[in-house]
Parts: sequence; structure tokens; C-alpha cells
Amino acid sequence: MARWLGQLLVLAVVAGVALTALATPASAHGQLAVSTPAKDSTVTEPMESLALYFTEKPAPNAYFTVTTPSGARVDQPWSHGEPKRLDEPVTEYNLVDGTWQPSLYHTGFPAMVPVAYWPERGQYVARYMSVASDGEKVTGEVKFTYKGKMSGPPKGWKAPTNEPDPALLNPAHPSAAAPSAGPAAPVTPQATPQAAASNAPQAGSGFDLSVWLLPALLVVGVGFMVVRAARRPSPGGAEVRRRPTGPPGRAPRGRPAAAPRKPRGAKAVKTAKRR
Repeated sequence: MARWLGQLLVLAVVAGVALTALATPASAHGQLAVSTPAKDSTVTEPMESLALYFTEKPAPNAYFTVTTPSGARVDQPWSHGEPKRLDEPVTEYNLVDGTWQPSLYHTGFPAMVPVAYWPERGQYVARYMSVASDGEKVTGEVKFTYKGKMSGPPKGWKAPTNEPDPALLNPAHPSAAAPSAGPAAPVTPQATPQAAASNAPQAGSGFDLSVWLLPALLVVGVGFMVVRAARRPSPGGAEVRRRPTGPPGRAPRGRPAAAPRKPRGAKAVKTAKRR
């Protein structure tokens, strides 16, 4: 059993290492760094606009919405803001000579999204959709709770009904829609941009069979070994089954019981009586 436990421990360590190695860093640039208001924060005063800071300048056709707790849109057309230095740098990865290397981004490029009015209290959601300089989608949302003063819509207000640009739903790969805020990923003469992009690790949340195949096989192997170890009989089980069973003191069946032996002095006493 100790040997089986040792093998299971080795397999568990191998599975952990494999999962760590397969956790490839995101390749997309232009991700959200910080926001005002911050994620899951509470706002107690009305804000004229929200500021979403990205590691790259958002694409000109980027799409932003702000919805109330009841789902109504209160956003107005967005615009680029003044870049600012981030309090904490953001790490992203660039493909350099076929190797993904980390790069630190110290500057945030904001998208300013005006809020027309604050009709209710509760959880608001700011959603964004853009495309990075490497052609990857940049999507996400920022949720926050509003507990400030409520207000009515401005005069002549009409809730926006615009939809995202189709180019954002199916972006070209790669794309130069937005300039890079950090060091560009060099492409060697032997590798075209399309080939480099096809070999890049994806930042999306879709299912990747190659990522999960090895861990799945390791889990199946561990389960098989556990079941096999549980079914294997113990080394002394066969000997225990061969031992005779029955009440103590009774001779096994098929063998006559031995007659009790007489004491040696009995014969001498009997001879003396005859005399």
C-alpha cells in the first residue's frame, strides 16, 4: 500500500506541474488596467463620466455601454482621455523571437464614458469591447454600486440603441486598429504576422482541447490506479482463507480424534491388585 501511495503522490505532482505549464499567459494587449469607479466599489456621489484605463489606446470603433440596475442604458458617446501613469504596472506578454516574454506597462490610456443621469440606486454595469494591436478582442465589464442622489433624464434624452461595430465581433487577425502602448512584438523574416498570430496563446475563454487533454489523462490514470489498488487482495488473505474454521478444541473433519493417553502408573496399580 505504501508503494501505491507513493506512485499516486508522484502522479499528483506531475499533474500539478502540467497544469502550471499549460496555464499560458494571455497574449492580448490593451487590457483594462484600472477604472474610475473601481470594480465592485460603491459610488455615493453622481459622476459625470466613467474612466476606463487600458494598457493601449482603445480602438476608434471601441464600444462602451453603461446600464442601470433595471437594464436601461444611460451612457453617452465616449472619447479618449489624457493618459496617466498607473499606480501599479500591468504585466502583459509579447512574442519575441518565438518566445512569450513579459512586458510592464506603466501608462493607462482612458476611455471617458459620460453618464447622462442616475435614475436609480443599485448595481450599475459598464461594458466595453475593443480590439488590441495584436488583433485580439478586448472585452469585459466593470460593476459598481450607486448609492448617491437620483436624477432625471436631461431634456430631449433618448436612450442609445447603437450596436457594436461588426469589425469588433469578428476582428481581423492581426489588426492595427490601435497603436501599441508598449514594446511591439518583433516578427522574424521567416515568420509572417499571420503565422505568429496563429502560434500565439489565445486570451479568450473558449475551450481548448490541447490544454485540458493531458490533465484529463492524468486524472483518469490516477483513478485507474486507485481502483486497482483497492481491488488487489492483501498478501496474507490467501493464508487466512486456508486455515480451518470451527469451534476451538475440535479436530478438523476427516481425521479421527486421538485417544487420551493413560498415565504410566495405572498399569502398575492394576498388576498389584491381581497379585
